[in-house]
Amino acid sequence: MKILQALCPLVFILACSTSSASVLQDACKYFADKHPEIGYDYCIKFFQADKGSAAATDKRGLAAIAVKIVGAASKSTANRIAALKASETDKRRLECLSSCAEVYSDAVSEIDVAAQGVASGTATGLGDAVTALSAVLDAPSTCEQGFQELNVTSPLAAEDAEFGKEASVALSVTAAL
Repeated sequence: MKILQALCPLVFILACSTSSASVLQDACKYFADKHPEIGYDYCIKFFQADKGSAAATDKRGLAAIAVKIVGAASKSTANRIAALKASETDKRRLECLSSCAEVYSDAVSEIDVAAQGVASGTATGLGDAVTALSAVLDAPSTCEQGFQELNVTSPLAAEDAEFGKEASVALSVTAAL
């Protein structure tokens, strides 16, 4: 009897951790099905950036974490753009960087809307979150477009590519709610 009492908490902990892993794995499998070019492994790696994802017990929790990760990435990219602008001497590239700064500033604002929508858990809030994240998803390509039109190499190509993938994960997980 004492052995059974001792095993109950262990079984409960195991069941909870399996459930959390299953939520994350299921969300990433769904994402990979919709975005095979990015894939399951990237999705798992994306969520590993936040330790809370391993303990997420539902998709809404994962969506909140995804929005948080994308929010941090958008702020980081905005800071990198500001640093590039401060040292840029070419007027045309400076204009491109200014456009990128505006786009990422808008992305930061939209991510705040998405975070509030996910937190609300309401149909309207979740709809607002999906709309906001759809707008965020356009930031990298909009930023890159200016450099392409000038036929110059973008100093933000790597950040824009990574941010596009991150925003795709956040949008996919949120849209699945």
